[in-house]
Amino acid sequence: MVEQQYLTVSALTSYLKRKFDADPYLDRVYLTGEISNWRQRPNHQYFNLKDNDAKISVTMFKGAFQKIKFQPEEGMKVLVTGRVSLYEPQGTYQIIIDSMQPDGVGDLYKAYEQLKNKLSAEGLFDRFKQPLPRFPKRIAVITSPSGAVIRDIITTTQRRYPIAQLVLFPTIVQGDKSAADIVKRLQQVNALDFDTVIIGRGGGSIEDLWPFNEEKVAHAIADMQIPVISSVGHETDTTIADLVADVRAATPTAAAELATPRLDEELLHIQELQNRLRNAMESRVKYATQLVNKQLASYVFTQPNRLYDGYVQRVDRASEQLLHAMQRQFSVKQQAYALLAQRLPLTNYQQKIHQSVEHIQTLEARLQRAYANLLQVKRQQMAKTANALNLVSPLTILGRGYSLVQVDDKVVKTVADLQVADEITIRILDGTVTANVIDIKKE
Repeated sequence: MVEQQYLTVSALTSYLKRKFDADPYLDRVYLTGEISNWRQRPNHQYFNLKDNDAKISVTMFKGAFQKIKFQPEEGMKVLVTGRVSLYEPQGTYQIIIDSMQPDGVGDLYKAYEQLKNKLSAEGLFDRFKQPLPRFPKRIAVITSPSGAVIRDIITTTQRRYPIAQLVLFPTIVQGDKSAADIVKRLQQVNALDFDTVIIGRGGGSIEDLWPFNEEKVAHAIADMQIPVISSVGHETDTTIADLVADVRAATPTAAAELATPRLDEELLHIQELQNRLRNAMESRVKYATQLVNKQLASYVFTQPNRLYDGYVQRVDRASEQLLHAMQRQFSVKQQAYALLAQRLPLTNYQQKIHQSVEHIQTLEARLQRAYANLLQVKRQQMAKTANALNLVSPLTILGRGYSLVQVDDKVVKTVADLQVADEITIRILDGTVTANVIDIKKE
């Protein structure tokens, strides 16, 4: 009996991986399918490709993913190329792709449509379009120095408007470095004193024109402070730069025609305007002269006194009316004064004043007499009262032989106020006597 030999899972998986890697048919596979389980990751991308009956895991490394021009989306049908391999840790097979493009349209066209929709949503195409100056002095041209574009622009400008200054800003118009170079030139022009800028290149494939479909070029054009004329590719080519620019020109010659006027036509137009202006001024002067002559012939200037006739008459009438009014007022006031003089004669006032003065003088005399009588009565009453007071005065009493006895400055009224041996003061009419009480007898 032959003993069975068991393999490990790792050994079997390694064996199968070598089979996958060594198979020449799996080393380069062209595959179509719908993107499934899409979620963009910061570095490497992992998703699935599927059809109605099968599904395969996809790995797309960072370097390959950065080369595609469009943005993958869930359900998008794509064409991919890569190699089939086996992922050992999970034992699943996968396809590692190195290129991917939309199925049905090119990837650049898909990227163009996606960027166009994005910038349209941002309003970049609907922003305010700057008008082109009618008479530019300095025009910047951003294009290749060796292409036909700059020659066409120079030829057209010299033919139409040779007084304008053309300044070439040479740039790379094709390749990976072109977009950055175009942005750099736009920023240089924006920092200088120019009236208009023409950006353009000749025709080519969508790959050749792709720098003018880059998002950074679109934003650089939108940030320009001077009007931009875009002339990229042929008339049938419409790039993102054409959509963002203020004006799109089908060809470089058309761009130069849009940027400049025809000097000979402008000179002719100026000549016509001068003639029209001269004719208009002559007509105005003629009309004004006629108007002045008409005014000078009017009676205002020929007979200026007539201007004041009406005013003089009005002044005369007003003066007469004023004089009559004043006379009437004076007459009325005079009559009123006469009536007042009759009703209130001055002699009556003088007589009343005289009577009043006499009455006052009479009252004054009567008042003086009454005051003198009253003063005499009061004096008599005062003398009588003084005599009465003199009769009861202590000095008068002392003059009649009476005396006043005091002990300790108190008047002695009864014997009870004294004691034997008290020192008493006896006041008589012309002095005082000090004595001692020897005996007291009450009566």
